[in-house]
Amino acid sequence: MASTVLVVTAMEDVTANWVIAALNEREVPVVRVDPAEIGPALTFGFCIGAQSPAWGGRLRTASRGVELGEVAAVYYRRPTPYAARFEHLPQQQREFAAAEAKHGLGGVLIHLHGALYVNHPAAVTRADFKPAQLQRFAELGLTIPPTLVTNDTEAARKFAADHERVIYKTFRGLPRDEDGHTGAIWAQRVDPESFDDTLAVTAHLFQAEIPKTGDVRVTVVGRRLFAQQIADPDGALDWRRGDWNELIHAPITVPAPVEAALHSYLASFGLVFGCFDFALTGAAEDPGHWTAIECNPNGQWGWLPDAADITEAFADILTPEGGGRP
Repeated sequence: MASTVLVVTAMEDVTANWVIAALNEREVPVVRVDPAEIGPALTFGFCIGAQSPAWGGRLRTASRGVELGEVAAVYYRRPTPYAARFEHLPQQQREFAAAEAKHGLGGVLIHLHGALYVNHPAAVTRADFKPAQLQRFAELGLTIPPTLVTNDTEAARKFAADHERVIYKTFRGLPRDEDGHTGAIWAQRVDPESFDDTLAVTAHLFQAEIPKTGDVRVTVVGRRLFAQQIADPDGALDWRRGDWNELIHAPITVPAPVEAALHSYLASFGLVFGCFDFALTGAAEDPGHWTAIECNPNGQWGWLPDAADITEAFADILTPEGGGRP
């Protein structure tokens, strides 16, 4: 019977280290692999045919090996992009090798028969678009901020005129620059007077600012919820922009209708896990005061005060025969 957990992630992933340690304590077989290590340190031979309609064969890392049929669950975290493996090659060769690795090795790893994925990368991709998230929140009866997605200056000005304060958010984080550095553009208030024809260059996301009394992060793993109210001592509009060590956390109870909506949300995208952000606008007991902001389907949670409990929840759900599957 399949009993191994395959952890697909970069080797320096601290969050994955915690989950692996918890699985090791349970004596669950674990094989960690970063597909971008393809080469002498990562080899494989996979076969399929009419007599064996599921992919089989062996995957070998520098320290471990696993038969595909032994994999019961896949913890798909944050593997290194394939292109990083081939940076030394000329552009055409680099792009060809990376695409072949992604569609060959990656194509097998995301189609393991009978394995539980936390989360499947295709599900993460589907759920990673903010417009889709907001629409699903609204369909499930959750409160969302009035939102405009546009590249039209007049549409942006009209939206701003209809709301007292407007904030701008990016859809994605900043990509790496030529030196490999990354950055962030935090949610920020915008002055409609600054809107001009440069808005036409790309898509922009504007939202009416919510008169919030607090922020909440809800981490959902299977059927378990872990909710923390977050306060920034400086009262920043976006708590992520400050010193995370200075944030004030307090456990908070999620109203039953909101909890039910979160489970329905994850199920609709085929997700097992997600990190939800809410803005509170009043008493936490009233679900109408919970404004859904976004869901990161592959979010970080190791910085939260209940990280140890979240780790155990991941171990529960990944452990074969552990009764932890959703």
